[in-house]
Amino acid sequence: MQSKTVSAAQKASIVIELLREQETIAQIASKYEVNPKTLYGWKKEFLENAPKLFGSENSKRDVDKEKEIERLYQQIGQLQVEVNWMKKKSAAIRAR
Repeated sequence: MQSKTVSAAQKASIVIELLREQETIAQIASKYEVNPKTLYGWKKEFLENAPKLFGSENSKRDVDKEKEIERLYQQIGQLQVEVNWMKKKSAAIRAR
């Protein structure tokens, strides 16, 4: 079997196929030209990380992201006010 790059989305799709158990690991490995040991590894990693999708860790991260976005928007607003003030001041100085 050749070594090939598989995207995260493809890996997830293959693991979901493994979890459905409609085909054997050997059949899926052959179908996607992936070593069965690699499939076992992907499945293990998927199952270990699945609880994180629903845990408070993600919701805390989402809240942190929202706070950061809000802070950045406030900073942008403040900078726009300062730029406008500077434009008015420079226009007043040039008018003299």
